[in-house]
Amino acid sequence: MSETKIFKIGDAPTHERGDGVITTVLVTNEKCGSRITSGLTSFPVAKEVPVHCHNCDEQVVLLEGTCNVEIDGELTPVSKMDTTYIKAGTFHRFINIGDTRAVILWTYDSDSVTRTFLKTGKTVEHLSGEDVVTTQ
Repeated sequence: MSETKIFKIGDAPTHERGDGVITTVLVTNEKCGSRITSGLTSFPVAKEVPVHCHNCDEQVVLLEGTCNVEIDGELTPVSKMDTTYIKAGTFHRFINIGDTRAVILWTYDSDSVTRTFLKTGKTVEHLSGEDVVTTQ
């Protein structure tokens, strides 16, 4: 029997993360027994996601929009389909610098993801009620 799963975007759960940021969950251990976690996050013009790091490696593909990615304090512009690889424990964030919503596809190499906010030092479970993108 095949272990392949197909997830329809219309059936994917979404999370309102504050300040107009919406995350759509695609693949998780709970959904299909995977060892990765992936999803989409959409954020409005001029939105700066708080600086944070994760307990696992992350790959981010910018699907729509124009952003700056800040990694360890250094800003780099990224455009549609540019890919960013971020090692576990590296502080980073995306800033929408375009004139339309930005959409990123993110993939973590873990089925148990946390986020630690630089400003507060607080660590939260990924997409828990405390994992918000409003000012920390």
